[in-house]
This record gives sequence, C-alpha cells and structure tokens, in this order.
Amino acid sequence: MDLKYPPSHYNLSSVMKKHQRLQHHRGKGRDEEYDASSLSLNNLSKLILPPLGVASYDQSRIISSGWIISPMDSRHRWWESIMVLLVAYSSLVYPFEVAFLRSSPKRTLCITDNIVDSFFAVDIVLTFFVAYIDRRTQLLVREPKQIAVRYLSTWFVMDVASTIPFNAIGFLITGTCKLNLTCSLLGLLRFWRLRRVKQLFTRLEKDIRFCYFWIRCIRLLCVTLFLVHCAGCIYYLLADMCPHGKTWIDAVPSIRHKSLYIKYIASIYWSITTMTTVGYGDLHASNTIEMGFITFYMLFNLGLTSYLIGNMTNLVLEGTRRTMEFRNSIQAASNFVNRNHLPPRLRDQILAYMCLRFKAESSNQQHVIDQLPKSIHKSICQHLFLPSVEKVYLFKSVSREILLLLVSKMKAEYIPPREDVIMQNEEPEDVYIIVSGEVEIIDSEIDERDRVLGTLRCGDIFGEVGALCCRPQSYTFQTKSLSQLLRLKTSFLIETMQIKQQDNVTMFKNFMQHHKKLSDHLRTQKDGQNDDVPPNIASNLINVVSTGNAALLDELLKAKLSPDITDSKGKTPLHLAASRGYEDCVLVLLKHGCNIHIRDVSGNTALWEAISSKHYAIFRILYHFLATTDPQIAGDLLYDAVRQNNVEVMKDLLKEGISVDTEDHHGFTALQVAVAENQMDMVNLLTMNGSDVVGVNTHEFRPLEKLRVVKEEERVSIFRGHPLERKSRSCNEAGKLILLPHSLDDLKKIAGEKFGFDGSKTMVTNEDGDEIDSIEVIRDGDKLYFMEQNNSENKRK
Repeated sequence: MDLKYPPSHYNLSSVMKKHQRLQHHRGKGRDEEYDASSLSLNNLSKLILPPLGVASYDQSRIISSGWIISPMDSRHRWWESIMVLLVAYSSLVYPFEVAFLRSSPKRTLCITDNIVDSFFAVDIVLTFFVAYIDRRTQLLVREPKQIAVRYLSTWFVMDVASTIPFNAIGFLITGTCKLNLTCSLLGLLRFWRLRRVKQLFTRLEKDIRFCYFWIRCIRLLCVTLFLVHCAGCIYYLLADMCPHGKTWIDAVPSIRHKSLYIKYIASIYWSITTMTTVGYGDLHASNTIEMGFITFYMLFNLGLTSYLIGNMTNLVLEGTRRTMEFRNSIQAASNFVNRNHLPPRLRDQILAYMCLRFKAESSNQQHVIDQLPKSIHKSICQHLFLPSVEKVYLFKSVSREILLLLVSKMKAEYIPPREDVIMQNEEPEDVYIIVSGEVEIIDSEIDERDRVLGTLRCGDIFGEVGALCCRPQSYTFQTKSLSQLLRLKTSFLIETMQIKQQDNVTMFKNFMQHHKKLSDHLRTQKDGQNDDVPPNIASNLINVVSTGNAALLDELLKAKLSPDITDSKGKTPLHLAASRGYEDCVLVLLKHGCNIHIRDVSGNTALWEAISSKHYAIFRILYHFLATTDPQIAGDLLYDAVRQNNVEVMKDLLKEGISVDTEDHHGFTALQVAVAENQMDMVNLLTMNGSDVVGVNTHEFRPLEKLRVVKEEERVSIFRGHPLERKSRSCNEAGKLILLPHSLDDLKKIAGEKFGFDGSKTMVTNEDGDEIDSIEVIRDGDKLYFMEQNNSENKRK
C-alpha cells in the first residue's frame, strides 16, 4: 500500500515511506474527475478474471511486451478481424473456382489466392508468439516454450494443411493450370479456417457494444448463404464434369456458352428452391449422378431443417439463455440510466458491474464451491485463500486452527474499477482482504472534495478498524483496478476471535502495534505531537466494552488510555460492562485502576448498574472491592434504592446480605429516608425485613402512624372456626375478604359483624393455630381464623 497522506490506520510498510505527498483527484468532484478510459467498455471486454485466491495476477500483463503478443491486445484483435475477412474470401471463392473455373483458372484469382495463403502462413508463425489463457487456471500463459508446445499439439497440423497451396503444387507437378480432382479435394482443408468466424461471432455476441439480436441474425444468415453457395457450386460442378451427357443445365438453352454470372445465378436458384423444398421443376436432375446428389441434398436438408427446428431452438435458448438474460439486464440498465439522466461515471459503473458479474457467474467458481461437502469446501478455501490471509498483519502468529476457520467463511468477489467497496461513515458489516488489484483510500470530507490518501495492494486489509472499534468507517475505499477481494462478515470475525483467548490477544496486539507504528510516523509528521494510539481509538473505548472484548480492552488500556472516559450520558466503560454482564471487562477495568465512584447523569454508579441489571456476580466483585475502603457503601446503596423507590432492587440488596439498618454517609437508615419521603411500599418492605421501627425519628411523622397508613391498604381473609378443626372435617365454608383495620379490637368487631357473634369474646389465630395478639404481626394477604371464647377454652381442655 502506498500512502500519500498516511491515514491513521493502514498498511505501515507504505506509511513508513518518505516523500509521499497529498494528491487530489482531477477536477472538483468525483463526477468531474472521472476517467472514462478506466471503465471503457472496450477495455472491460479485455479483462481476465484471475482464479480465486491468486494474488500475483496483474491486469497489466494483458498488454503485449517483448516478443510475446497478448490475445487482448487491440492490434492483435485487428489482425484477427482481417484474418476473418480473408477466411470469408477463401471459403466463398474456392468452391466457385473449383466449380466454374476448373478448366481455365483466372490468373488474377490464382495470385490473390497465393497472397491470402501467405497471410495465413504469417499467422501460423505469429501464433507461436501469442499468449493464451489456460482453461484450467484461467491465467495468461506467456512462456514461449509452453505456447509452442500447446500450438504444436493442437491446431498446428491442420493450420499448415489448410495453408498449403495445393493448386500451385499441382501446377508444378502436371505443368497445367487445370485443376485436378485430387488438388480440389485437398483444397477443402481451407474450410478448417471457418473456426475463426465462429470465434468472432461468439465474442461479438457477448460484447455489449453491439446489438445481440442483429449479431445473432447475421450469424444465422451467413451460415444459410454459405450452405446455399456451396450446394450451388457442387451442383454445377457435377454437370460440368459430364460435358457430353445430358445434365440439368440443358434445361437452360446455351447456358454452357453464357457468362459465369448467368451460370452462377442458375446454380444458386436451384440450390435455394431445393433447400426450401419448393422445387418448381424447371431445373431438375437429368442423369443418375445428379439424382444421387439431389437425393443426398434433400435428405441433408431434411435433417438440417429438423435439427434447426428442433434442436437449434433448445441450443439457442439454453445455450444462450444466460447471454440473453445478461443482454436484457444491460438493456434495462441502459434505459434506467437514460430515463434518469445519470452521469457517465454512474452509467459505466453500472454496466461494468453487470459485465463483471456475468463473467464471474459464467465461470461458476463460487457455485461449484458452495455445492461441495463442507469438508471439501474447507479444503478448497484453505488452498485458495490461506496464503493471502497469512500475509495480513492482523493474523500474524495466529494459530492455524483459527485461520482455517476464518478462510472457510470467506467469499471471493470481483470488483470492477472505480467501484466503492466501503462508503465513508458506513456502519461496519464486512472486512475485506485484497488478493489482487488495487484499492484507493479516499476522504470525501476534506475541503468538500475527494482526496486520495493512499493505495492498498495485495495482502492489505481494510474495514478492520471500524469493525474492531465498532464505529462508522472513516474513509471511502474505492477500487482502482479490477480487484479480487475476500469478504468476511464482521460478526463472524468477532465470534472467531473469542474462541481462543491467546489468539484473541495476539490479534489485538498486532492491531495495536500496527497502529502504534503509524502513530509514531504521524508524530514525526506533526511537529512532535504525542499520539500513542490511533486517532479516534480512545473515543471508541466505550464501543469496545460494549462488544465485551476484554482482550482488546486490555490492550487499549495498556496503551495508556483513560479507563474513566464517559459518553454523552456520563457512563464510563465500567457502567457499560456492569450493566451488560461482561465480567472479564469489569476485572480488566479494575486492574487498570478505574474509578468505581463515578456517577452518570442519572446519579447511578457502576455498582447500582450491576444490581439493577441482576448481574449478581459482578455486583459482589464491585461491592467487596469497595467495602474495604468505604464502610458506608451499603448504606448508600440502600439510600439509592429508596430514592428511586425501586422495591425490586431493595429486595435484591437485602438478599445479598446487606443489613437493613445500615446507615449512609449522612447517618440515615433506609427506613428513615422512606418514611421521610412518604414511600409506603418501601416502608412496608423494610419493616417486614426487620428494620428498627423504634429508632426511627423524623421531623413530621411518628413511625407508627406512618405504618398504620400502610396497613389501611392491606387486605386479609377471615374464617370462622379453628383452622385445624376445619381441616379435619374438610370444611369448605367460604371466608370473607376485608381491609385490615388499625387495631386488633376493630378486627374482632368486623369479624363478629360478618359471622354474627360477639367479636369481643373471640380468639384470633393464623393457619397453624397460633394465637395472634397484636395487629402489627398481621401482613397483607394473611388468613385469619376467629373462634368464640367458649369454644377456644373447650379446645384447650
């Protein structure tokens, strides 16, 4: 990576380079600075997709250099186009010469044929210097020896055979210009060159600069006309080889003495009417040879027609289905661009992306990987991606087990030039590793124009700072050339880092050391400013705690970050760790001397956050840590619970063993504060848990009066008879639900009115038969039993 202005968190090998200066994009904005040549559709058609995981692939290799010619070179493609025209000439002229000029060849045509053959001879020589794409590796092979071996073992023999001038050789042997049958048959090897025409049409069908419909129509039309031309020439040749017999040309008066034009038109007329099965009958077979040829030709046409109607339909639809879908999507995208008047940069970005996606999908690489078993899938990913991942600074000295787990979840993507991979201020979702190509770092917020800060290359990683620090991306990352990237989900990276603590620490040490060196470089660039950590890392300490990553937290604190930094709500990292149950983070913060007493804007401490969130283990750690230095911490907690009228927290505090009568820093108990603030629910809870009522003394109310107010809202169920007696005889008589009065006498009076006896002469018991002689021991929801005094005495006797 080459940094022209070192951002705070990227490849340090390039950051350490001196004499790097700030560069601006050309123009005022990204649309004005756009370089159309980088996304030219002509150049895009020449791109070669490297295999997955290949890091050393360079797109500049498609340019010819030295003696080796690139098949993507524009000059070579022009040469191929010229050779296609020569193929068309030789394929059309040769049948005409054999049929119509067999006895008296034209000198001009002979010279032209020899010149055309010489072009093909030159092409054979040039082929030994043309690089080729290996179909197995998809790499451009430029080694001369490999090029020669491949050509000699494939098309060389046929290319030479189709280039040999058999007519000239026959003239040297026989001494006559008349074409003999042997030379004519050997000359048919020239039709081997037609494969060039097929390759040209195949390439044009996938080139979005040309209309697919018309290219396909021209191809089918050329095939039909060529077959008609060849059949007409052969039919005339059969008649010309029998000059003294009766032939089909006798139906045309004096045709033998007419011009070549008339003869050719008659032959083509017969060929078309026969191929289309019209057969007007004006030109028909007149001898056995002609009958045999016409029979063969009709059968051939019958099979050809059946094949065209039946199989060609499937071939065109299935074989070109993806191409047709691709062209339809290109057309839809073009209409969208025109309808919405999008700038040229966006137009070419859209088309380039769709073309690249089509190329990638055509190779079916990722599809093949996805459908394989998991074990094979992991082995393939290991073979393809592991070498690239091992180069990344973040994974240095990380165990192989973790690396294999990471590469098994990586996805390879091809990104066209000038494509934004990550946008500035975007939430971190993915981390990218560069396998091949280049990616630029762009700051879009400096002086309201885009500024290139540096270039990332093979082995670099980007997006990791935003992912590990849980903050939006600081810069835009845009591809400079065709790039192959490995994409990994941020969530999976974080989960994998948590598997082995040692590897987790190693990765974050790599992270901090990497950015520490960047900071040292920045410090020398900024007149001695002291920055020990990358910018913005300190402000994201709270975000690191929110992920529960204790290893990164420990490394950040070792880098002398303050553990007491607060957010907008006044919460420290300890507040977040305690509220979310991150015990490891709490221990790390305590180890680095964080301040436990800090309160947020709501007045809550980390200890309160732990107990209110029901993280009891963290509460005990913090409580015992504080209790040794602050004896009143328990009273302060009870005070906070009363102040917030949080009955649930009060119950949890009492369950944790805190004394109900503990005093706070002001010398007040929880019951005193609850009575003073008129929190009757809290008063009731405290008294039920044994709070000292006698010692309570407030300015306005006596405590017993306060407690009586609480009792007014309590309800009890009353029953007639002794509870044990009712239970023994299975008594189902319903009781009465009443509000608990202020005194026991009032309670007996109410019971007498409800059950119709003298309540003053009754005894009150609980469910176990124990006598109740004070209203203070009765609680809300208790079941009370009333027995008349005489009955109770009989029971005792």
